[in-house]
Amino acid sequence: MRLITLLAALMLTLVTACSGIETRPASIEAFAAGNYKYYSWRSDPLPNVANSQDPMYIIDPILRSAVDADLGKKGYVLDKQRAQFSVDYIYASGLRMGERSAEAYNITPYPSVNPNRQVNQAVVDNAYALGGVKETSNIAVQFNDNTSKKEVWHVIITKIVENVNDVDKKDIRNGVEKGVKAALSTLPPAK
Repeated sequence: MRLITLLAALMLTLVTACSGIETRPASIEAFAAGNYKYYSWRSDPLPNVANSQDPMYIIDPILRSAVDADLGKKGYVLDKQRAQFSVDYIYASGLRMGERSAEAYNITPYPSVNPNRQVNQAVVDNAYALGGVKETSNIAVQFNDNTSKKEVWHVIITKIVENVNDVDKKDIRNGVEKGVKAALSTLPPAK
């Protein structure tokens, strides 16, 4: 059992390392012990009657669809009447200090030996321009037991936002779907 958990964690690390999305899942023991099969969403979908381009309104239907699809593949059934656990999420932007941009290809965190001991001012300028504080997009997905109303599992999905002013629905969909797939990969199949 521990070997399988270790392999799952290793695969999760490899998948998220390649996708630029970081996931931090909680331990699955409490969730696995519940023998869950049926779930519901804790809250209704966000109505976007004004056709807002706010990322929250764009992410809500994409996230719900991705979670429903992934849980469905694992054998969980969306059924509000028989739900044993509920799914909820929190979306928030954040900041990280000292993160590098994807465009900062010539800045390396690894020590190296340079034959030229002169300071390369272009590299220094790029470090200032492309490094520093980066905005992140964070989603915390939480599962709560419907009987006890206590949390039984959660995962946090984080991605660095390269262009804060560009709201591209295709990129958001791609990032959310990859993040949810990686985040829910540690969950056991339904009983």
